Amino acid sequence: MSIQRRPVLFPWRMTGGRAVRSVLMATAVLVSACSGASNGPAEPSGLSSPTGGVVSTAGGPAGAVGSAPDTSSGPASGEASTTTAEADTVPGSSTTVGTGAPSVGGDGTTAPVSTTLAPNVPGSEVGQTALVVSVVDGDTLRVRFDDGTEEKVRLIGMDAPEVGECYHDRAAAALRNLVGDRLVTMVPDQSDRDRYGRLLRYVFVGEDPPVFVNGALVEGGYAVSRRYDPDTSRQAELEEAQQRARDRSAGLWAPDACGAPVSDPSAGGEPRIERVIYDAPGNDNLNLNGEWVEIAAGGPESVDLTGWVLKDASASHRYRFPPGFTIGAGETIRVYTGCGTDTAVELYWCNQGSAVWNNSGDTAFLLDPAGNIVDSVTW
Repeated sequence: MSIQRRPVLFPWRMTGGRAVRSVLMATAVLVSACSGASNGPAEPSGLSSPTGGVVSTAGGPAGAVGSAPDTSSGPASGEASTTTAEADTVPGSSTTVGTGAPSVGGDGTTAPVSTTLAPNVPGSEVGQTALVVSVVDGDTLRVRFDDGTEEKVRLIGMDAPEVGECYHDRAAAALRNLVGDRLVTMVPDQSDRDRYGRLLRYVFVGEDPPVFVNGALVEGGYAVSRRYDPDTSRQAELEEAQQRARDRSAGLWAPDACGAPVSDPSAGGEPRIERVIYDAPGNDNLNLNGEWVEIAAGGPESVDLTGWVLKDASASHRYRFPPGFTIGAGETIRVYTGCGTDTAVELYWCNQGSAVWNNSGDTAFLLDPAGNIVDSVTW
């Protein structure tokens, strides 16, 4: 067994968000006949996991967002109800993307979003055509084929907010406005279905040229790019679409997307993710406290993290900071995946049975109590 360590510089720049920084990622590539440890049950069994992962973000918030897609089964309550939404016309086509929806924040604030799409969508002509009969949420459809059979379809390469999360209703409304009651063309990548039996597809709608629906949702800020190995043939264009969304603070990337911000970024007082140890020594699932996230106060004053949330890119991992917990001025704290006794500088997620952070690619998000993305780091 031999290990080769290679530092890699990823100069992601968040020009439309709250800060600009370079993300320094140091990864250790394990050359071995043995496979790496799996990082949690929510990922498909085909995901590979290189060992040895550290992301250092010293210097200020925000790396580019993207990772591997959710395999959740969708809302337990069933299909999303029809929502009337305002709409923006997608330049170069007659397709519209909804920008209105029920309240997205505690104060009912909304953020209109426009979407610009690249017209080059090769491959859409090789897919299968079906009629959209309903929208489950912002990344899942139900379609009917010519023979009358119906299937659920999970859009790949991206992930929309879950039920109860900020922008869930708006993402569902945007998808409904794009494809509701319309014929769509669905194109597979490498995988046919996920563990829940849903078809995994890129979806296109309209003609001359067709609109790449997955990309429209990401570029509109209704969803985040999310790597879903091995289905990654369009991941680069989805990440580019996401960067354009960030550059103009579209949708989820707006500082007040989910309500009035709790902190003032101009005062330099926002907490930030300093470092992520995403690959614990040995088997991640047997060494939960070997992975952790370090968070800094980010300013000259202490920060009350009551109601703040640390989460990954999956549908299931959410850590809510305990009431009254404060980061002292100039201090850093760590959030460990496993169990332990909380102190003033160490907190324990106590996630049961599996690691949280995916070795093959993930995103750590830090959300304020309203649900706004204050900081995020991707590897």
